Formats: sequence, C-alpha cells, structure tokens
Amino acid sequence: MKILYHHRIASKDGQYVHVEEIIKALTSLGHEVIIIAPEVTKNAKFGSDGGWISKLRSCVPKAISELLEFGYSLFVFVKLCLAVIQHRPDGIYERYNLFLPAGIWVKKIFGLKLLLEVNSPLYEERKKYGGISLDRLARWSERYVWQNADQVLPVTNVLASFIIKAGVPKERITVIPNGIDQKRFYHTENVQRTDKFCNKLVIGFVGFCREWHRLDEVMTLVANEKNPDLIFLIVGDGPVSEQLKTLSKSLNIEKNFHITGLVEREDMPYWLDQIDIAIQPAVTPWASPLKLIEYLAKGKAIIAPDTENIRELLQDKHNALLFDEQSNDSIIDCLKYLLKDPILINKIKLEALNTIQQKNLTWISNAEKIISLFE
Repeated sequence: MKILYHHRIASKDGQYVHVEEIIKALTSLGHEVIIIAPEVTKNAKFGSDGGWISKLRSCVPKAISELLEFGYSLFVFVKLCLAVIQHRPDGIYERYNLFLPAGIWVKKIFGLKLLLEVNSPLYEERKKYGGISLDRLARWSERYVWQNADQVLPVTNVLASFIIKAGVPKERITVIPNGIDQKRFYHTENVQRTDKFCNKLVIGFVGFCREWHRLDEVMTLVANEKNPDLIFLIVGDGPVSEQLKTLSKSLNIEKNFHITGLVEREDMPYWLDQIDIAIQPAVTPWASPLKLIEYLAKGKAIIAPDTENIRELLQDKHNALLFDEQSNDSIIDCLKYLLKDPILINKIKLEALNTIQQKNLTWISNAEKIISLFE
C-alpha cells in the first residue's frame, strides 16, 4: 500500500518514537509511507523540545497560541492536498492532535480512508493540566476528528471509553497499545554490564525525573538498606536531577547511585540491561507507557501503579508488583517486598517476557493491524 502519514509533532521525545517505529514497521512490511509533518523535526536531535515553534507559543497569550495551532491546519491542508495529488495514496494514517481537522477535510474531498491514532484525550488533558482558552473550538476540533475518522486507534481501553463518550461507535474503534522492536529490545542471559553494576542488584528508573515520581524515597530506601550491592540507576534527566545528586551525597550513597543524563535512543537497550527492578511511577490514567513495554521486553521485575490502564498489561504478583497511587508508602513497600524475595523477582521477570508474546506487543504486529484495517 501507499500510505500518507500525517502528524504535527515538533518535539523529538517519547511520542516521536511511536511515529518513527510505526513508519519503520510499515516500511519493513513493504508499504510506501509518505510523511507530512513539521519541518522542524527533520534535523532535530532526540530530546529537542520543538525549537522555535515551542518558544514562539510560550511567548504569546494562550488564545493566540491556540489560534496559531488552528491556523497550522489551514497551512497543512494545502500540503496534504498537494501530497495526495502527487502521490495518489491508498489511505491516510494520522496521529491525532488538538485543533487539527485538516486530515479529515482532505479525506472527505478525495474520498480516502483515514485511520486516526489517539494517544491521549488532548482536550481533557490540556484543560486539566495547562488550561484551554478557546474552549469551544478545542472541544469541537476533537469531537469532529474522532467522529469523522474511519477507524480510531486508541492505545488503551481506558482511552477508548473517552472516544465512545464522544459519540464514536465501538465498531469504529480498535485498541492498539504501544509496542517494541524485537530486534533491539530483547532479553539475553549474557548481559554485558559495566563494572559499576556488575554483580549488583540494580533498581532502575527510565525517563524525565520529576518531583512527583518520589525518587528521593527510593534513594532513602537504598541508604537504609546499607547494602553495598544495591544500586539505584536513573536513566535520563529532569528538573530534580541536581537535587537527587545532592541528596545522594547527604545520604552517603554516591557509590550506590548513578544518573546518566539524557541518553540517545539507540543506547536505551544497553542501559535497560543494567537494571533488575524497573520502576514505573505515576502515569496519566489513559496512557500506554512506552518504557513499560520496553521493561517487559527486557524481562525486568516491574513495579507500577495499580491503575485501570496499567492493568490492561500487568497483573499483580504475576508479571509485576502493583502499588496503590494513593498511598505514599506503597511503592517503597513493593520495593522492600521484592528485595526480600529473589524467587519472586525471577518469576516476575519470566512472566514479563511472556507478556510480549502473549499480547503481541510489537511494532510489526501493530503495523499489520493497521494494514488490515486499511484493507
């Protein structure tokens, strides 16, 4: 097939990984993918925040920023029309974004099938966490796109419930979670660890560390255990990274703590190999966390929130330990429980590996589902 892939992501972060992996998987299956996206992402490095576009939007009032978003739809509508005329695609695959009805307009004009990938209910998310100025326009744009797509592809069943409430029939919704590339993220018995982590029990966190992740509590636990073979590894960076480094000194666990800083995407499998117990702290209630699936693929003993969306992939004391988000001590209690039970750690690791196969959590499998929906 020839597929027109449309997205509006300007930053190169976790969400861009999803875009790249789906395109790579579709291409590997022999399909041609024509990409229509912001030019700023082409040469950006992983971790970039969108460059001048993000800076511009942060400098203007919220209403103006949202009008610019909607104005982009008019601009990209022309680009999409020209791409359809030039390439004659068989269908359009679009990653949903707020204030972005252009893909639906093009679908209607040219009579093409459009599949809409949805990773979050952006109207609800932005209204709750950042606020929306043009409320009626934002709400209309979300419902209009969801209701007019031929198939809507949310990443969780929790997210699907939002889409059903917006008036989309169940038969036009197909849940497709995030996945992994099995050629890069796989388990091996002969793990190559650095000297610092060799023969150690490593608790790991991957991501952008923030205050509400409560990583300082994990560090306090490591200090209280007084075990020279217990290490806490943070793979990433974030606003509280310097505070955590300072805390490691005050707790006298500098030898038991390591933070990598920003890691290139291609180096992530190596760093995951250094980890035994992987922490997934707070998540939005509709997400399908990419790092969680990578933890599964690498066979980690996972500790994650006991929320509805997480339970779509994880089962307590089977392929993970699940903690109560409402309890301040719950994540630490889970860690203590695992540290005392190496047999349970090994059981959870094994079931984590099995989960990838049982639920087909791969990008190739996702691409095959997308093609079957087009056909």
